[in-house]
Amino acid sequence: MTTRSEREKAQKLNEQHQAILSKLLREDENKYCADCEAKGPRWASWNLGVFMCIRCAGIHRNLGVHISRVKSVNLDQWTPEQIQSMVDMGNGRAKQLYEAHLPENFSRPQTDQSVEVFIRDKYERKKYYDKESVATALVSIDLNFYHC
Repeated sequence: MTTRSEREKAQKLNEQHQAILSKLLREDENKYCADCEAKGPRWASWNLGVFMCIRCAGIHRNLGVHISRVKSVNLDQWTPEQIQSMVDMGNGRAKQLYEAHLPENFSRPQTDQSVEVFIRDKYERKKYYDKESVATALVSIDLNFYHC
């Protein structure tokens, strides 16, 4: 059983999280679904750090929680760690990482089936993933760690 002050504290934290998510969704890179580019995403994969539309959220749910953990921007409660993941990544950074090797003439899939294949290629098979930037980031983190 929770006390009134605990409920008020949780409510205040939830309001803060909603304000952060709203601010993130106003950024140009997050105004469109990370996968199909539909306007006005209201869902997110918090462990991948991307905002998406409801159709792509359903596909992400089918990937399994070992790949993507989906939440509603408005309907779900968020933890500080989940919010931080969204702040740290966002659709812009995620695109640089997960779509780094996308063919130049690539056009976004639009049918449900082709969108699912694209999402699986992107996050499950990591077909377009930038392994070099991850390695560079890890080396940089390593170097920073040893210089502390």
